[in-house]
Amino acid sequence: MGGEIQLVDLVKRFGSATAVDGINVTVPGGKFFSLLGPSGCGKTTTLRMVAGFEHPTAGEVRLDGVDMAGTPPNKRNVNTVFQSYALFPHLKVYDNVAFGLRRARVDRTQVRERVHATLEQVQLTALASRKPGQLSGGQQQRVALARALVLKPAVLLLDEPLGALDAKLRRQLQVELKALQEEVGVTFLYVTHDQEEAITMSDQVAVMNRGRVEQVGTPRQMYEEPATTFVADFLGVSNLMEARATGPSGAGAALDLGTGVVVQALGGNVAARGAVKALIRPERVQIEPAGTTGPNRLPAMITRSVYLGNGTRVLMHLVTGTTIVALVSNPDVDPAGEWPPGAAVTCHLPATALRVLSGPPAAAPAAPGA
Repeated sequence: MGGEIQLVDLVKRFGSATAVDGINVTVPGGKFFSLLGPSGCGKTTTLRMVAGFEHPTAGEVRLDGVDMAGTPPNKRNVNTVFQSYALFPHLKVYDNVAFGLRRARVDRTQVRERVHATLEQVQLTALASRKPGQLSGGQQQRVALARALVLKPAVLLLDEPLGALDAKLRRQLQVELKALQEEVGVTFLYVTHDQEEAITMSDQVAVMNRGRVEQVGTPRQMYEEPATTFVADFLGVSNLMEARATGPSGAGAALDLGTGVVVQALGGNVAARGAVKALIRPERVQIEPAGTTGPNRLPAMITRSVYLGNGTRVLMHLVTGTTIVALVSNPDVDPAGEWPPGAAVTCHLPATALRVLSGPPAAAPAAPGA
């Protein structure tokens, strides 16, 4: 299939600042792979090194096993779609898409066939005679994609191409973009700071922080099995509680959450001992009537309920002094009426949903280069 990218001990420094700090990542050919992280984590700098716009300070950028470090951007079998789209405003859609083929002196008949086929793929055939100023933001994004795909690159690089669109259109195009990638079979390397985009579209995700890769995995693995506190906190909403791992508990670990409250955790680094973080996602937290007893159940008090439309976010103050968030699907009864502020409840933290995370939390990014 081709289109495999290997980043080997990749480093990029700008003066005394290190933007990319020795990352090792393999992007399988034909997959949708996202680099996810906050501004300044090094993800865009990494993308620019793959494109050839930046030269690595050290390490290798391999495309299908060949180191591309000395190859200029126009000689690499990759193409880039930017957030700004960079369309030619004076050219029609057809001519924007055909531009690269004409520069490469492709036969006129081939140009016509390939442009029409690509416009059909992105559902723009009926708009071929319009100019970019006559198109919506989503349609302009499709033109930029078509212009890149018509050259048949082995890899398509996408630098936050949905960032300028409104939320509703962005969600719609997330689905369309993934469907398009599966149809054309080209490797997509996508840069974003939006966790929803990464989870929705990607086959694999690499979370970056301070120029390094914290974890690589499928969206499900990253969300349900985060390896570090940074990944847990950045990818989705998390309840992270201070805890002390005091020993084994069955197949898991016994965690002291404070004031002698001990719970069992079956996920994460259950072999850790001493100070750790206990992680549980809000949708896994259960609210039960006050006085309910049993393993992993703590007395709690409701502090606030927030209606979200598709659910209700309930904030609780645990007997340990920690505030925790539960996400509850909307029942027939209004949760705000069932759990008003000050109501006593029992908070159930299922052992199968609790994960042990050891090590210090990752600090906020400081290096230049997004």
